[in-house]
Order: sequence, then structure tokens, then C-alpha cells
Amino acid sequence: MMTVCDFQAKKASGEKITMITCYDFTSAAILNKTSIDCILVGDSLAMTMHGFSDTISATMDMMALHTAAVSRGAKDKFIIGDMPFLSFRSSLNENIAAVRALMQAGAHAVKLEGANGNTEFISHLVHSGVPVMGHIGLTPQFLNQLGGYKVQGKTEESAKRLLEEAIALEEAGCFSLVLECVPAAVATRITQQLKITTIGIGAGAETDGQVLVFQDLLGLNTSFSPKFVRKFMDGAALVTQAVEGYAQSVKTKEFPSHEHCY
Repeated sequence: MMTVCDFQAKKASGEKITMITCYDFTSAAILNKTSIDCILVGDSLAMTMHGFSDTISATMDMMALHTAAVSRGAKDKFIIGDMPFLSFRSSLNENIAAVRALMQAGAHAVKLEGANGNTEFISHLVHSGVPVMGHIGLTPQFLNQLGGYKVQGKTEESAKRLLEEAIALEEAGCFSLVLECVPAAVATRITQQLKITTIGIGAGAETDGQVLVFQDLLGLNTSFSPKFVRKFMDGAALVTQAVEGYAQSVKTKEFPSHEHCY
């Protein structure tokens, strides 16, 4: 299993880190047999698994439930659990309770969005034995503040601010950092200046690693197709074909055949 130390080792050697966002036991069990380095149980499960319109709808109970399911399926993978909306912006006791819930559900680290107002808590977590992954750029929990799903860091001023946030998160003790929807040149600059690893999604090829949602790379999500997603198969068409094959086989009495009967 990959460890926190391996992230730094891979950056030093130039080996890319592969991360997939996954939410359920069956998918996790499949990923456990692959060469993928680590799994993120993302708060995007509110949209992908529960049909909400944004990640703000994710709750702590949701995150703990799905993290536990993934941890049972992917026993040999490093698992990062996402801290949902406002779960780390309350009192210290409430924040710690939320982190404890994810770690006890099976996460080996937690991820939280943004830098401003979070660095002190991150430092507290790190000194308490909790590995923390940061997340800047397009931070979906700040959707209403950002005015929608927009690329961040397009101006020199905003790019400078992203670099400052990245450095602040590194100094707070984050072992890695997700860069979402930022210009490739900005992501490259941040990656080169940080000692910790960067994981890109819509941030170009020069980050230390990449992350995609399992359903997106399989082509299962037909209603979501941003520029940064590459579908490595047409999963929706294959599943539809299989289901129609089953329905037709039942109607023609081809299934169940003798071999499927007791």
C-alpha cells in the first residue's frame, strides 16, 4: 500500500501519481486489483451517487458511510476522505469529531478545500497524526462565492494568490495538494515551487499526478462532460447494451437456460 512518504518519493523520482475518485464497495474492489496509487472518496458523491446538483449537499454521514464502503473494498490502497461543506469550519471539537469519523471509517488521510482560515486547523491535525491533502483552484464547496464552475488563476493577480495559498498549505503541513481547473502554466509553476506533490484535475500534465472520477473515466456519466475529462471507454453504451441483452433474453426465454437452473 502507498503511504504518505511515497507521495514525496514519487515527486523526487518524477514518477506520476494516479488517483481515482471512488464511492462504493464494488468499484473499490475492482480498483484494488489495479495499479492505481490511491483513492479519493470525494464529496462529489452527493452528485454522482445521490443525484444532488452540487457538492454542498454532501453530509458527514454520507462521507463516513461511503468511506467505510470503499475501505472494505480497497484494503490495499491509500484512501483519502473528503471533508464536506462546513464540516471543518465549526468549533475545534466539532471539526475534530468530523475528522475522527472519516479516519475511523477507514480513511488514511483527509482532504479539505481552501487555504484561508484553514491553515491553523490543518497544522493542528498534522500534529495530531492526521495526514491532510489540500485543495485549491476551483473549489466546488465555494461554488456560490466563485459564481459558478469557473477556471481559477487566469489573471496574474489570481495566479499569484493561488501560489500563495499553495505555499501556505505546504507550510501548514499538507502532504499533497489538489489543483483543480487552473491554467496549465500556473499549475506547472506551483508544482515546481512546492516540495509537496500536486494532483491535477483540469490543471495540465505537469502536476505530480492526476485524479479523475471513476464514473467519468468509464464514460458512465452522460450528463457531465467538462473539458478536463477523458472517457477511456463508453461505459454508458456498454451497460445499456448489456441490460437490453438481458431484457431480450428474458422475453425470448433464452435466459435462464438449463445451466442457470437448479
